[in-house]
Amino acid sequence: MARGGHGRRLGLALWLFLALALAPRALRAKPTVRKERVVRPDSELGERPPEDNQSFQYDHEAFLGKEDSKTFDQLTSEESKERLGKIVDRIDNDGDGFVTTEELKTWIKRVQKRYIYDNVAKVWKDYDRDKDDKISWEEYKQATYGYYLGNPAEFHDSSDHHTFKKMLPRDERRFKAADLNGDQTATREEFTAFLHPEEFEHMKEIVVLETLEDIDKNGDGFVDQDEYIADMFSHEENGPEPDWVLSEREQFNEFRDLNKDGKLDKDEIRHWILPQDYDHAQAEARHLVYESDKNKDEKLTKEEILENWNMFVGSQATNYGEDLTKNHDEL
Repeated sequence: MARGGHGRRLGLALWLFLALALAPRALRAKPTVRKERVVRPDSELGERPPEDNQSFQYDHEAFLGKEDSKTFDQLTSEESKERLGKIVDRIDNDGDGFVTTEELKTWIKRVQKRYIYDNVAKVWKDYDRDKDDKISWEEYKQATYGYYLGNPAEFHDSSDHHTFKKMLPRDERRFKAADLNGDQTATREEFTAFLHPEEFEHMKEIVVLETLEDIDKNGDGFVDQDEYIADMFSHEENGPEPDWVLSEREQFNEFRDLNKDGKLDKDEIRHWILPQDYDHAQAEARHLVYESDKNKDEKLTKEEILENWNMFVGSQATNYGEDLTKNHDEL
């Protein structure tokens, strides 16, 4: 499962359908670039690249996403500062005139979560065919797999047949895990858990299991080092492996394979993709405070934030102006 990740999908099966239907076969080869499988509770936020300390690109994209940050780039500096100043008042939860690291972290996490629910709202009508404000498994299955199920002969001799045959029961298993009351229908909260399982504690085992199934090519129930590397890198030409691949092999031996048996079991996969010791929203909040805190009192005034407006502009803290017109009760 890719980050952003683990970013934000319409469901694995629907993604596969669109990819297989629209992409030329020549473009369906495995990527030769590094794939990130680590899932974060704030999974829009990845690792801060060291070269980004001056450009603020990470700060903008961590808050907004790549596309929305481009939209905000079109504003003038005066418009940006005005919108940012009004948002600072909302981030300051206790109204004491300061923005603390904790307040900034809380804001980032809330906006990240709202992004997920907005994503679900955008696709809800595509699945809720009878308009009863619930999505049954049958509705989802027909919306996603209906053409395949209705025209099996078209897929019988293609590799797509194997793909859909594999993904249908996998999606059904995930749907059942998200369906907490077991009524074969999903509320908006349950459907959000189905589409974004990495964001819900009760779905974490599904995330681990799907990751294992994706990478475990020999079907022995474990991930060995070659499978681990093959998931990230496809060595299509003879020659030396890139340095980052060699580094990942060392990571596998030293940090992933905890019991040193040469392979990863479910617990080790969980430890790898669902780390409990790093909070990207916390790290980003600390970074923003550190870079903007002129008097080093470990909190920010509105003036300090506006003085460093270029770092904050384009972030979801401003949400390119939408926060100025929306009701903020849910935040």
